Amino acid sequence: MPRTPQENERIRAMAKDKIRAAAIEVFIEKGFHKASIDDVAKKAGISKGLLYNYFKGKTDLLAELVHIRKEEIVQVMEEAVGQASPKEQLHYIAEHALRNVQQQPHVYRFYLHLQTHPEADEVVSAYSQTLKDEMARQAEVQAEIFRKLNAARPEMESLQFSTLLHGIMLMYSTYPDQIPLEELKRDLVTDFINRYS
Repeated sequence: MPRTPQENERIRAMAKDKIRAAAIEVFIEKGFHKASIDDVAKKAGISKGLLYNYFKGKTDLLAELVHIRKEEIVQVMEEAVGQASPKEQLHYIAEHALRNVQQQPHVYRFYLHLQTHPEADEVVSAYSQTLKDEMARQAEVQAEIFRKLNAARPEMESLQFSTLLHGIMLMYSTYPDQIPLEELKRDLVTDFINRYS
């Protein structure tokens, strides 16, 4: 019996997810330029020909990974802003960020590596800049949350909040078995947010 269009779309989506996950692992292991499409296909457990049905090559894969990350950032901030109060908005941002790194520490490392890639690498730095630009736009959204909290220096306090979160995320993604994530969230993040009346 032939598959329905919905079944075909679900299979396609699952295959693309598998390829993207494999690409992240291979790009972390070997670096973007040393990684090959063969490496990604092997890691995904599919043929190179099938991979090419979904992506034109490594650069196409990288472009999609960055596009998905941008969409995730925008979605989280939109959902955060939809929370009832500024404090709840900050809690939402923190919860999402820390849960995300807890579930996928290697993905956080991949995007961090991408953002700190040498600028001389024109291929990767173009995608890195796209991601940085989106994060800068969303930093303005977050600074507005701090304005609503009547923060004395909203941009600086927003930056402190982001620095606190990213520090915890970096430590957890590097040493997941040694970092007490829930305790840090309670002692540092919650205390930071609760200092606002």
